[in-house]
Amino acid sequence: MLLLFRLFSKNYTLVSEFIFQGFSSFHEHQLTLFVVFLALYLFTLAGNIIIVTIIGLDRHLHTPMYFFLSMLSVSETVYTLVIIPRMLFDLLGLSRPISWAGCATQMFFFITLAINNCFLLTAMGYDRYVAICNPLRYSVIMSRRLCIQLVWGACSIGLTVAMTQVSAVFRLPFCTTKVAHFFCDIRPVMKLSCIDTTVNEILTLVISVLVILIPMGLVFISYILIISTILRMASAEGRKKAFATCASHITVVIVHYGCASIAYLKPKSENTRDQDQLISVTYTVITPLLNPVVYTLRNKEVKNALCRAIGRKLS
Repeated sequence: MLLLFRLFSKNYTLVSEFIFQGFSSFHEHQLTLFVVFLALYLFTLAGNIIIVTIIGLDRHLHTPMYFFLSMLSVSETVYTLVIIPRMLFDLLGLSRPISWAGCATQMFFFITLAINNCFLLTAMGYDRYVAICNPLRYSVIMSRRLCIQLVWGACSIGLTVAMTQVSAVFRLPFCTTKVAHFFCDIRPVMKLSCIDTTVNEILTLVISVLVILIPMGLVFISYILIISTILRMASAEGRKKAFATCASHITVVIVHYGCASIAYLKPKSENTRDQDQLISVTYTVITPLLNPVVYTLRNKEVKNALCRAIGRKLS
């Protein structure tokens, strides 16, 4: 993969490594930030590992909905591993410059997994649509084969877009090394280029629109149909149960797509570096934490499975 990046770069790169400026504006608070981010990161890791383990062990959760949830948890775990450990080292002043190849690799996996998460949430929305709007055909429509195809499709889109975006960014000539960010995000790296990056900015905007608005639109359409079906239910208890099965997913969807839209669909603005970093912290630290929190504290089936697992362990 690194060889591919080098081939795309056409030997234009004038620097061989980059230095993250990180949270230098908050120098006196860096130890506090380290403690807070470390706690959130460990909680995220633990929560996602618990979700994947519980879904794997409890046969009651061997359904398409929880298959997608386990894939999302795995993706979120790797997503945070790509960014947060390096950020924590930076806060302690222990990190070293990141190489050209290392920066390209970090950006590649960041984009791949971020897009993968977007489309996994879309697949989960489709699963909820079929479960509520076509309950009698649910097991036929949401076959194991279709579930695997949806997950593979989400991953393939992420890989394709990431290769396109990274190759476009790293064929630029870079004249400075200081990245005004805490990881190799697209726009902060492009700002280091010696030449005009208008074409790259347009490409980034087009890709962002496609990979954020399209899946978000599909989820929106799914929920219009879902709500329409729920409101036609005669039983109040049935309506309550149907809404409950969607509550966790829609909560994660709103925060995930909301943060992504603010970060990548906003035009070049007058935001300060600190404001941009705050937005980035939201979708790299806070949003991954939402998955285990929402699906363990708000999801009755996962909580019951967790209680059963603890009960078996104690007995």
